[in-house]
Amino acid sequence: MRDLLFLAHRAPFPPDRGDKIRSYHLLRHLAQRWRVHLAAFIEGEDETVVREGLAPFTAGVALVRRTKGRVRAALEAIATGRPVSLAAFDSPALQRAVDDAIAAQDITTAFVFSSQMAHYVDAFSGPIVMDFVDMDSAKFAAYADTARGPMRWMMRREARLLLAHDAGVARRAEASLFVSEAEAALFRSRAVGARIHAVENGIDTDRYDPAIPAENAPHPLIVFTGQMDYRPNIDAVAAFAQNVLPVIRIGHPGAHFAIVGREPAPAVRALAAQDGVIVTGEVPDVRPWLAAADVVVAPLTLARGVQNKVLEAMAMARPVVASPQAAEGIDHDGTIRVAEARGQARAVLDLLADPDTAAALGKAARAQVIARYGWDARLAPLDALMEPAP
Repeated sequence: MRDLLFLAHRAPFPPDRGDKIRSYHLLRHLAQRWRVHLAAFIEGEDETVVREGLAPFTAGVALVRRTKGRVRAALEAIATGRPVSLAAFDSPALQRAVDDAIAAQDITTAFVFSSQMAHYVDAFSGPIVMDFVDMDSAKFAAYADTARGPMRWMMRREARLLLAHDAGVARRAEASLFVSEAEAALFRSRAVGARIHAVENGIDTDRYDPAIPAENAPHPLIVFTGQMDYRPNIDAVAAFAQNVLPVIRIGHPGAHFAIVGREPAPAVRALAAQDGVIVTGEVPDVRPWLAAADVVVAPLTLARGVQNKVLEAMAMARPVVASPQAAEGIDHDGTIRVAEARGQARAVLDLLADPDTAAALGKAARAQVIARYGWDARLAPLDALMEPAP
């Protein structure tokens, strides 16, 4: 069994948010064929819990606690001409851990999860497989379109510098991965000559089981799940609560909108003052909230790649109303309702008015996920990509 260096900007345990779910399943898959040495950042997690969770899949683990704030990262980035995304994850301690692993182990290949980590293997001479997941430079370009003043300049700068960085990394890598073919195609148009592939996310349909007991919550219940300090999620729930929920409550005065996710930003917490809005903060498990939902919504206007929140709701056999942006990249075969902002209230109202149709839609969505999105099937193409070109 050969030795693999696996780098991640967040330790892949616990798998409790979109990027960590993907990195966790990638790590598990690779550990079947490689002896994996992991180097990653942790933030608020308990280090002992993280190490215990990763132990079955790793031969060695180096964890560095990331404490650098956004302001410091921005100042360092401007001073050095780098993207803020790279400065934010720059750490001499992690570089030492990477160098020590390469020196002590017979590392033949590096797997890098997220472009913020690519510079740690600048001196590594072996093949590199790069998982960009999403095209983050496009996300910052979209932010710039709605920003003003200095922030508009910063977002444009970030989009430009990050794209140049990522294109250079991709041209060096044996393979560059994206979570959907749409993301891969967009990056191919910007990084000519790179070897770019789509390796999609999956879903654990045994864990996301509709039979899980539901949360005791008011009905009708509309649910959104996500990391609630993440700007696309913040914007999505704010717009839905302010513009869509009031229309729904005309027809269903008792309807509630539950925003389920950790670290709600002040703008999200403030929504709890609105009639019908529930802001849970961190919960032990989102599945009971999904099980309780009459409808799950994903009204994101800025979304990259495949939205795990949509796959999870589908696996739980919930009827889903998603924006076109949130549905992009998901092979749902008509088993979710896709609606622009102006049509989301109507789509939710139609499902609430016809529980039989809503239940049938949810059942079809789960069947689609089982058929299309098992992790083993989604990650099978990775095995060939991990082999260096002859």
